[in-house]
Amino acid sequence: MSTFKIYNKITKPSAAEKEEVISFLFQHLQEYGDKKEEIGKCFDFAIKDSKEELGGFVLMLLGNDEIMGATIVNKTGMADYIPENILVYIAVHENARGKGFGKKLMNKVIELADGDIALHVEPNNPAKFLYEKLGFENKYLEMRLKK
Repeated sequence: MSTFKIYNKITKPSAAEKEEVISFLFQHLQEYGDKKEEIGKCFDFAIKDSKEELGGFVLMLLGNDEIMGATIVNKTGMADYIPENILVYIAVHENARGKGFGKKLMNKVIELADGDIALHVEPNNPAKFLYEKLGFENKYLEMRLKK
């Protein structure tokens, strides 16, 4: 049986819980991930106290009290011209892939997010097919200038 756990600006994690999620994402994102420090900044943004409607949430899918999947969604503060939410990180435990955990996690994200959702996915990432099945469309080619 699986259950969901959420952290946001109301439901805060302990330092150990935060580290567990960041370490999980760092390990299971594999070649699609970032440094722990960057994942930590994203996590902090999602659960921050804000007078604006920014922030977001961290969602975990647990099985037998172990993280099977985790995601971080940040609110953009924009609407109409930019989606209101960006799914920044999502990972499923490497031993649980192909068993429906990613789909369960994504469906819960879609349910919880207030407004549209954007995400970035590498063209060769197998999760791309799940996102397309759930209705995500490839509308743009993203370009970045690193300064």
